[in-house]
Amino acid sequence: MGKAVQFIGFVMILQGVSGTIDRLFVQPFMGGLLNLFNRVVIPRLDFLTGYEVYANLSLAVLGAAVLVAADRIGAS
Repeated sequence: MGKAVQFIGFVMILQGVSGTIDRLFVQPFMGGLLNLFNRVVIPRLDFLTGYEVYANLSLAVLGAAVLVAADRIGAS
């Protein structure tokens, strides 16, 4: 269970960073997979219009928090 949560946290970090890069520049590879949050979730939430970079960075920070929490739960 801990490994699955760590994997989810890692994917969240990757998608957040990749979405930020895609918004600021152009994502040249694996854009469909790594930008799923950026291209599917964000356009459907109207309150995030104009705040796409912040939403992607928040996803990356939340992923890091999930990763740290999974590590601490697995250690105890």
